[in-house]
Amino acid sequence: MAMFGNLSERLTATLANLRTKGKLSASDVDGTVREIRRALLEADVALPVVKEFTAQVRERALSDDVNRALNPAQQVVQIVNDELIAILGGEVRRLSFAKQPPTVIMLAGLQGTGKTTFAGKLAKRLLGEKHAPLLVAADLQRPNAVQQLQVVGEQAGVHVHAPEPGNGVGDPVRVAKDAVKFAREKLYDVVIIDTAGRLGVDADLMKQASNIRKATNPDEVLFVIDAMIGQDAVATANAFQEGVGFTGVVLSKLDSDARGGAALSVAKVTGQPIMFASTGERLDDLEVFHPDRMASRILDMGDILSLIEQAQQAFDEDEARKVADKFASEQFTLDDFLQQLQQMRKAGNFKKMIGMLPNMGHMKSEIENFDERELVRTEAIIQSMTPAERQNPKLLNGSRRARIARGCGRTVQDVNELMKRFDQMAKMMKTVARGGMPQMPGMGPIPGMGGGGGRAKQLKAGKAKKGKGKARSGNPAKAAQQAQEEQRPTPSLGGSVFGAAAGPGGDETSGAPGQPSAEELAELQKYLQR
Repeated sequence: MAMFGNLSERLTATLANLRTKGKLSASDVDGTVREIRRALLEADVALPVVKEFTAQVRERALSDDVNRALNPAQQVVQIVNDELIAILGGEVRRLSFAKQPPTVIMLAGLQGTGKTTFAGKLAKRLLGEKHAPLLVAADLQRPNAVQQLQVVGEQAGVHVHAPEPGNGVGDPVRVAKDAVKFAREKLYDVVIIDTAGRLGVDADLMKQASNIRKATNPDEVLFVIDAMIGQDAVATANAFQEGVGFTGVVLSKLDSDARGGAALSVAKVTGQPIMFASTGERLDDLEVFHPDRMASRILDMGDILSLIEQAQQAFDEDEARKVADKFASEQFTLDDFLQQLQQMRKAGNFKKMIGMLPNMGHMKSEIENFDERELVRTEAIIQSMTPAERQNPKLLNGSRRARIARGCGRTVQDVNELMKRFDQMAKMMKTVARGGMPQMPGMGPIPGMGGGGGRAKQLKAGKAKKGKGKARSGNPAKAAQQAQEEQRPTPSLGGSVFGAAAGPGGDETSGAPGQPSAEELAELQKYLQR
């Protein structure tokens, strides 16, 4: 994630220096803590949070448990991960819905933080969860705020209650109060109230927000804060907490290249959890905030759970199963490949999803330079083929490849590169479909990414080796259980091109943080299938 790019680089580099040491001395720990403190301060994390964080890391890192550990460096990485989770809020906090509808959600925050856009994103998300949300235009001060909410509501497919024109006309408290009554009569089960903001904290802003809260008695008051605000995040959040009070925080613009101090400060300082993160401009770019997953991303340990959740939303399960069967039986065609590419584009920001894989920090430049238009160009190459050529790629001789290149405006080299990647992917996914977990050769079949850089260029593509199988237990009951496990099909990550991209980033036997083993991924897949 761009927001924590510099912080992630600093922390991972600092912790990597520990891995060369078999035993950690007090000076090693102090040096590491000192570098962590500098990295957090440069990321605009509030000073009280930095002091508490580094003190906890130092105390735990110097404990006897770490000194006696077989791999103390990994223990320190785990400690840093645990403390990051703690300052980010610890646990996931979901919306609290009223026992008697409608549930009232009030949005508060400064002007320009993205409240109106978030209102549309939240409404669309709730609509997808089978709720009936109503947007309320209670920002009657900012020019064209009502019209903006109406546009956002139309894009989200949600009704907007806007009885007043805004632009300084109308009473926002009455609008909010009447909207709750309207929602109850029309059977809307969630009311999202978009309130006015100011360029800075002032008495009028706090009074109006406080009056709306008293008039509507909301179930949730979400404080929307710009993640780029830096050190001011703490003062602003405290002012709203004292003047209005809020039950949760929303971080907007988390896809920016700011330093991220707001995200690492606001939950700890205010005592209120971060509930959502807005990660892009599209209405679908909204995530439930998971402190543990965010900590893993910061430490370049990946976010496989979020990655799989996005894949499951984008890919059709029945189609994925059919594709997995085709991989296993070697019947996967370029038509299937085309369909998977189109689903990949539908999944959203591909660069962001690739960044969720473990140990991708060394490929930061390749990910940033990845041109998503290459997916469209790849589709154009396949669409320039005849149906027979898509079904049987062996027909593609030199003259046919030249014709295809002319037809889509690409070069013969582009066509050859696509076919090479298609063959690599087919071999790799055949192994995955049969229950194997092959190492990715570079970035595999991702169009436009090339073979990867840094460590990825040093990896050699190898054929999946057929194992001889695990030794059976001498206990008859346990042996029967092992046999049953071996015959159980391994669920795929979608049976797709996306699934291939989401292969394990670490080595199969490693248990180090950031390097999930095959067993861990298998357990993860079983969990997702429950």
